Amino acid sequence: MNHLEQAQPQDMEQLLQDAVRHILEYRNFDGFLRWMRTAMPTAVSEEGLSSDDQHRLATLLGLAIWNVTPRPDNDFRPLTTATPEPDAPCPCGSAETYGNCCGQQQVGPELPAELIWDLMLEDLTDADLQRALQLQAVPQALFARIADHWLAIDRPGRAVALLEPLFDTDLSRLDAHSEPALDALCDAYDALDHWKKKQSFLLQVADQGSRELKAAAWQRLSVQFIDEGEFDYAFDAFLQAQRNSPDGPATALLEITLLAAQYRDEHARARALFWHHKLRRQGEVEDNILQFLERARVDPQEALVSSQASVMDPMLVRLRAWIKASVERDPVAIGVVLFDDPLEDADGRQLPLFDTTELPVLPTIGNSGRFAALCSLPQLRQLEHTWRRLFPVGKPYSTGLTAADGERAWQQDAWLRFLEIHPEAADSPDILDDIATALYAHPESSLPWVSRVLLQPVLERAEALLLTTLNSYEAERLPWSDERNRPMLRMQFRLYLLRAESGERCAATQVLERLLALNPRDHHGVRAALMNHYLRDGENNKALELAQQFPTDVLADLAYGEVLALYRLGQQESAAHALHEAVGRLPRIPRFLLRKRIKRPTLAANGFTPGGEEQAWLYREAMRDVWEAEPGLLAWMKKVTA
Repeated sequence: MNHLEQAQPQDMEQLLQDAVRHILEYRNFDGFLRWMRTAMPTAVSEEGLSSDDQHRLATLLGLAIWNVTPRPDNDFRPLTTATPEPDAPCPCGSAETYGNCCGQQQVGPELPAELIWDLMLEDLTDADLQRALQLQAVPQALFARIADHWLAIDRPGRAVALLEPLFDTDLSRLDAHSEPALDALCDAYDALDHWKKKQSFLLQVADQGSRELKAAAWQRLSVQFIDEGEFDYAFDAFLQAQRNSPDGPATALLEITLLAAQYRDEHARARALFWHHKLRRQGEVEDNILQFLERARVDPQEALVSSQASVMDPMLVRLRAWIKASVERDPVAIGVVLFDDPLEDADGRQLPLFDTTELPVLPTIGNSGRFAALCSLPQLRQLEHTWRRLFPVGKPYSTGLTAADGERAWQQDAWLRFLEIHPEAADSPDILDDIATALYAHPESSLPWVSRVLLQPVLERAEALLLTTLNSYEAERLPWSDERNRPMLRMQFRLYLLRAESGERCAATQVLERLLALNPRDHHGVRAALMNHYLRDGENNKALELAQQFPTDVLADLAYGEVLALYRLGQQESAAHALHEAVGRLPRIPRFLLRKRIKRPTLAANGFTPGGEEQAWLYREAMRDVWEAEPGLLAWMKKVTA
């Protein structure tokens, strides 16, 4: 091993970078070699090298760098220096002839032009870069890096113009070296919102490309489908990628990502173990790939977040650190104010689910159970007061889950700096609710693993505070009508949504049951989702009991859920009576359930009207598969409603 090979990579890279800058600034060969003789010892081990040997090594490397460095003053061609004649003075400054000095040494290192260009790019002015591209002086292998730079400064059009010609050729002749350009071109299409053009490009590559490019295109399509929640399509694309690259590290990462996005964590752990063993046996796999798989064997969601930390919003990374450190605190009981009578449920700021003039009166909620309002612990009141001054976002309106000004949370970090010095803020439902609202507003929070690693711990912390409080007091009801209860009830509803999306049906049902018990007037309409959970799980008696709590409900899930439960329980006469009652309130539902195909109505942005076609369509989408799976049910409905 020679002394250049013994040098630390970062030292050699810095030496090359400084050498290229020296050449471009001073443009003097003799001066450059003098500089090399000074700079060389700091980059290369001096052990076993005399001063003369160091000078010779600096000369050989200097000649190699000089002869390959493109010069803007020479149309980006190197100004090469010929090898000295044997009897010429040696350029190392030894006073010997070249033949008796450096000419006797091994041939100098061979430096690829791409390496020097790569070092030059960040120092070129925009005008020089454009001129170099026009002169076709820049190696095509660096086009992807140039495109990435233009994307970073919001010049996606330039990136497209640079990269598209690379793929205007026989795609089967392009190999894995073209993958960075493919990725950069797709990113540029995304930045320009050229969705159809990107789709067409990827499908063309997937059809006509080499195996390496086909794999890259299918991987990109799979990730796109994952982002859109189209997991069946994502899986099909993954299989195509795997067919073209069965042993590739990118295939391993894609499979773990796909499984984690569907919250199939146990399967993801097993596949991470498989891939870790397989890639380690293959050898020549980057350490960061093996480290990711090692982490994924323990926690796939955390592994995905960690792998993306370098490209994530730094504020999200900081918030994640606070969450990990704070939510493991022992839960405390929140303060409560108990009431003997229910709170008045007529808050004018509450947004009703429907126009109240169209609704029947719900059954009166009795005084059984203690009604309560959650209140701040004394030691947290000043903390919450300061928080309210620092956090720039208001509460969501009514039963909404997002705030109109939610994006403001990510425009300054005063609230985050406050959290970082106050781990006890995790004891405040009000603060936890605001953190959840901020996460809902962040564009990256829709990614499943970000939601799992950041949002879920916040909501589970709130749940732990709630259960500790309920076990410490005699409170049984937390009416939504008292604003002090809204942060906790809102987080419970968010927790239900998260668990439902994760496929945790039993846990989701438990949250719904708790929400309805705490707030029987059900401002969030959780009774509809709870009814559908019961029916999908075959809990027909529970479904019937729930329907009987709301005997004149205009939610289709309750009205027609009662019919389905009675039919399953063999009570067809009662089911027919319930069906007639339901049709009287919501007459369009049977037609939307009975038809195999039906045109989708235009859905209003502000919800639907009870009894309208929009409501019928939404119920069909949610539950027709359950009705269709029940033997004879749809035929019976058709007969009864004829």
